[in-house]
Amino acid sequence: MDLGITGRRAAVAAGSAGLGLATARALVGEGVKVAICGRSQERVDSAVGELGANAVGIIADLSGADGAIGFAHAAAEQLGGHLDIVVANSGGPPPGFATTTTIDAYLEALHLNFLSTVALCNEAVGPMRVAGWGRILAITSVGARQPIGFLAASSSARAAVTSYIKNLATEVAGDGVCANTIQPGTHATDRITKLGSDQLDSLRADIPAGAPGDPANFGQVAAFLCSEPAQFIVGASIPVDGGATRALQ
Repeated sequence: MDLGITGRRAAVAAGSAGLGLATARALVGEGVKVAICGRSQERVDSAVGELGANAVGIIADLSGADGAIGFAHAAAEQLGGHLDIVVANSGGPPPGFATTTTIDAYLEALHLNFLSTVALCNEAVGPMRVAGWGRILAITSVGARQPIGFLAASSSARAAVTSYIKNLATEVAGDGVCANTIQPGTHATDRITKLGSDQLDSLRADIPAGAPGDPANFGQVAAFLCSEPAQFIVGASIPVDGGATRALQ
């Protein structure tokens, strides 16, 4: 299928590793010019080297709104025009239960996962609306659909992102901009593949598909949600989890 996005310009936050890198890889494979960001120069350089000539790397810290806005500006400048596609993404907060997570930890999660997403998307969406075309995709977590008890801060912040994107989607859909979230379950990223055999067996037991997901497949789903054929997918939250979540919505 031709996704119809060859030559488009995309910013993929936290795109130097994991599912962010998988998404950037899939977009580059569709002919998209991609800017990625990360905090490690070495990791960003390595990812850009893998992605090839259609990718640029930017050092940015997305733990605050200023870093997210700076990334949006730098990505547009280095790609030579306004952003057509924005993929909001960030690392996860430390684990903790609802009553053991401190207020400061909740605030840090909100800055990292929620407010940085709001800042990045709000900065990029204006030119998309003027152009009459745009795609915004936030990588959240299945924890936004079915809260994960020991990841209370993450689940709460990801749920806030889901609500924001839903509101944004209804506001900008009439201007040709589609905004959605994608909710990953457990995937075979470097962090997961380094777990011990007992931990991996436990993960597999909780996934009806029988194994952690392939990041490359995740990236392809994400790329589709950024595509021309996805124009009628508006304000959706798409789980990509091998059936791990049992929630009806």
